[in-house]
Amino acid sequence: MNRIGKYSRLIVVTLILGLGSMAGGAFVGASMIHGGAAPIAASPVREAATMPATFAPVVKAVLPAVVNISATKIVRTSELEEDNPFGRLFPGFGSQQMPDRPQRQEGEGSGVIVSSDGYVVTNNHVVDGATELTVTMGDKRELKARVIGTDAKTDIALIKIEARELPHITLGTSANVEVGDIALAMGNPFGLGQTVTMGIISATGRGGLGIEDYEDFIQTDASINPGNSGGALINTKGELIGINTAILSRSGGNQGVGFAVPVDMVRQVMTQLKEKGTVTRARLGLYFQELTPKLASALGAKATSGALVTDVVPQGPAAKAGLQKEDVIVALNGKEMDGRSLRLAVGSIAPGTTIQLKVLRGGAEHEYSVTVDAAPADSQHAEQGERPATPRRYGRRG
Repeated sequence: MNRIGKYSRLIVVTLILGLGSMAGGAFVGASMIHGGAAPIAASPVREAATMPATFAPVVKAVLPAVVNISATKIVRTSELEEDNPFGRLFPGFGSQQMPDRPQRQEGEGSGVIVSSDGYVVTNNHVVDGATELTVTMGDKRELKARVIGTDAKTDIALIKIEARELPHITLGTSANVEVGDIALAMGNPFGLGQTVTMGIISATGRGGLGIEDYEDFIQTDASINPGNSGGALINTKGELIGINTAILSRSGGNQGVGFAVPVDMVRQVMTQLKEKGTVTRARLGLYFQELTPKLASALGAKATSGALVTDVVPQGPAAKAGLQKEDVIVALNGKEMDGRSLRLAVGSIAPGTTIQLKVLRGGAEHEYSVTVDAAPADSQHAEQGERPATPRRYGRRG
């Protein structure tokens, strides 16, 4: 009886404590609802997709359009010595054993077939200086290729193989790419042949890396290694969203930081190369740097971002329109701009186009109409700002 009575009292006490804690929780919850701020609505996001068990159907559809490219170059032994580590440590080492004479040098990369009649997009550095190009298809066919045109400023090249009814990739749009999207990288790493890796989009709009003149990279952690250059970065629909170009690495191999030229930039460059064999870009006729909070304070500019004009080219488009040194450009055709986005935007405009610039000067806002002209083909600093000075200490092309 005593034992049963003790357990009965224990049960009663436990029930009382449990009901008390529930009431206390309800009181706290009510206090949070009535006394606190209203709940903040989450920003709209795309509906999460269920991860498929396999990407094999997408890979089977796209992989035949991804090819291997072998490039043969003629170099002199004196040029090879520049890459010889012993030559750098011991000047003159091996010079008697290696007379200066032409030698064949072979390299390998990747490419993407973009049309059924044999146009292939790759990186400029894959084909640059090549005297002979061989494209190896997924079915092991080997076809000779010729260069249609190259653009070193974006590291994009267009080559052509003589064949018909070829498998080719569908071009997507990089404007819709978001951080967190799944991405597949396809290429020819280390000359192994067609290889597929998977990751996510780690970042978009990467620039200031000092890899190319015009940088708007898609960053991914899909494994990219030497030989992947010129290969495809695709989405889960099998659409091309970028051309794999470079990696950031301390070791020379993949460390999860790869960069691809976005397909919207590729499409624009590819179109010009196909039509004219070269890329023509517009210029404003000025130099600028990124506006920083410190510079904005010193100038009294009421802006958080923009392009600070550091010099104006005499008789250039900007000078003719009335722009001056220390002006701050904050918008182009109504769209807000910083230095990098302004450079990219002007570089994508056809020469002869008239654009509207919003400019801050002395605390006042001004509007200017500027008719851009063509940037000189041999210009090292093609007007819209200096090339990024960021050293490429750990970066290398894939």
